[in-house]
Amino acid sequence: MSDASGPRASTPALRASKLSSYQRRLLLFLSVASFFESYDFFALTQILPNLRANLRVGVAGSGLLVGFINFGTILAFVLARKADRWGRKPVLTATIVGYTLFTFLSGLSPNVYMFALLQMLARIFLIAEWSTSMVIAAEEFPARGRGTVIGVVSAAGGFGAIVCAGVVPLLLHTAYGWRSVYFISLVPLVVLAIARRGLRETGRFSQQTPDAKQESLFAIWSTPHRARVIQLAVIWFLTYICTQNAVTFWKEFAVAERGMSDAQVGNAVKLAALASMPLAFAAGKLLDIIGRKLGATLIYASTVGGVIGAYTARSSAALTASLVFAVLGVNTVLTVLNAFTTELFPTRYRGSAFAWSNNLIGRIGYCLSPTIVTALVPRYGWGRTLSTTTLFPALALLVIWLVLPETRGRELEETATL
Repeated sequence: MSDASGPRASTPALRASKLSSYQRRLLLFLSVASFFESYDFFALTQILPNLRANLRVGVAGSGLLVGFINFGTILAFVLARKADRWGRKPVLTATIVGYTLFTFLSGLSPNVYMFALLQMLARIFLIAEWSTSMVIAAEEFPARGRGTVIGVVSAAGGFGAIVCAGVVPLLLHTAYGWRSVYFISLVPLVVLAIARRGLRETGRFSQQTPDAKQESLFAIWSTPHRARVIQLAVIWFLTYICTQNAVTFWKEFAVAERGMSDAQVGNAVKLAALASMPLAFAAGKLLDIIGRKLGATLIYASTVGGVIGAYTARSSAALTASLVFAVLGVNTVLTVLNAFTTELFPTRYRGSAFAWSNNLIGRIGYCLSPTIVTALVPRYGWGRTLSTTTLFPALALLVIWLVLPETRGRELEETATL
């Protein structure tokens, strides 16, 4: 089963191991976009207790709020899917404009209902931008360094989380409080205005025949790739049940069950993110050296062990040390799954495969789990509830070993046939 979207040999630029000047600029642009995407995502986790107090939302209500906002990540399916029709470049441009606008407006919300709606709309554009960035990263960089590039872009998001953790405690004490966290979102528009003129369509997408760009929404389900979509959707679903909640509710746990202050939580998250950052940037390189499956084993182990420790340890030092591995795992499981999801499908279906497996089916766990977690908290507590969710990424790792092939160092035209 070959990729009908273009010749197997592709172009010299795509096959070269050394990055061109354009590829270096593109890597920087994708990393900056990932930085702001992660900043906005992480902002909600940092302001949640303050927002609940300001807008009079209970603990159970916070779960419903996060679940509703995250519903936008499922709706992102429609926009992410358009990358296979409109092209990668126009979708990336539109998504950056969209998430910037709705994130800024979130800071002006008069009540929790408007905040929830605006943040849900922002999530549509945020996740569509993220998935499109991963497709571009896979298609425009050489096979031997593809994992490294995907890892760098993903780790840039982790750096956005660090900056968010560092500035949020300061912004919470300004006149606008939690709202000021969202006003910073205008910065991506400036970056986009400067960088978008040099952005090109990916070589692999441009080489497709016109009919390949007009596939229907359900076209992939009539191909042999449908089984792979289901496999990856299950892996994403299981992984998200833990990773979506591990960082989102850690501040709630730390304040309610360990008596930590906003500043202490901010310092712990900032320290954990800083300590994990060098390892996060190295995760993609690790996948290129030892392979996707062995790399996945180490990364998922970090996730499981880190989350258990972050929700069961007693001392601040132990909590922070565990949080290092939890943050590292939450960030780098994305590197693993982004690599598999972009590498195991041909160009004409790559955007659709990512949209179906991640944005639609996989995100069901992402959206429903916060509501379920917060419903269990009154009975079992934050620590016991969240530490139990680590069972699911352990199952996801088992599925990876059972059904997914190794893709390290192979061209996309080859990995799409595995």
